[in-house]
Amino acid sequence: MARKKNVKKANAYIQIIERIFLLYYHKGDTEVPFERTDITKAAKHLKVTLPKNLGDVIYSFRYRAALPDSIKSEAPLGTEWIIRPSGQSKYKFQVAPFSNIIPSEFLSETKIPNATPGIIESYALSDEQALLAKIRYNRLVDIFTGITCYSLQSHLRTNIPELGQAETDEIYVGLDKKGIHYVIPVQAKGTQDKLGIVQIEQDIAICSAKFPNLVAKPIGAQFMANDLIALFEFEMTPNGISVASEKHYRLVDPSELSQEDLRNYRNRTE
Repeated sequence: MARKKNVKKANAYIQIIERIFLLYYHKGDTEVPFERTDITKAAKHLKVTLPKNLGDVIYSFRYRAALPDSIKSEAPLGTEWIIRPSGQSKYKFQVAPFSNIIPSEFLSETKIPNATPGIIESYALSDEQALLAKIRYNRLVDIFTGITCYSLQSHLRTNIPELGQAETDEIYVGLDKKGIHYVIPVQAKGTQDKLGIVQIEQDIAICSAKFPNLVAKPIGAQFMANDLIALFEFEMTPNGISVASEKHYRLVDPSELSQEDLRNYRNRTE
């Protein structure tokens, strides 16, 4: 029953987003603006059930689900349509270079003695919540960046000029041996979700607006398996967002970390 309900909801979301795009799109457009109220109008026109949380339609196609083929087919070769915020309750479909931020299957792992409290393991309610907790208790942001870091706030939501509302999963602040201060936004994704460049762009915008005097180091985290975590560091380049670094950490019982593992780590070039 739950599966049928989820399929029905997914189909309704596809119909709504497709209706909005095709209503405003003209051949050759690279931007297609729309507003939150268009979701209500599209649902009414299609006679489909309006979702309780209108924003979930947008969130779904920005971070979880692929846009329908009728939209993807209108993107020029080598590009894709993404949905970007464009102000308060305003959005736009926009053509962007194709990007697929997924963990490499060929990157070596680093074993980390698992310091996650058992009670946290027992009661974490979602992949994202569990991932953020594992990162925090195992100090993976510190290990990954080489910076001493402190969690400042979880699920920071704020308004950014020209973008509207933006949210990041967790904000760390940190400092290095030179005394330089950093702000480190973390976007966390479970095994079924995906990291997107729009999220990273928003994190950079949050840092610029709220922490202008700190060095920003946006990070993405992805569960690859239950205790295998991929971390990415991103940077803004003239060509857009790029991956500056990627590491994979496997949380293990201390007994699973062998002397051979430690010798191998000493011989790594980085």
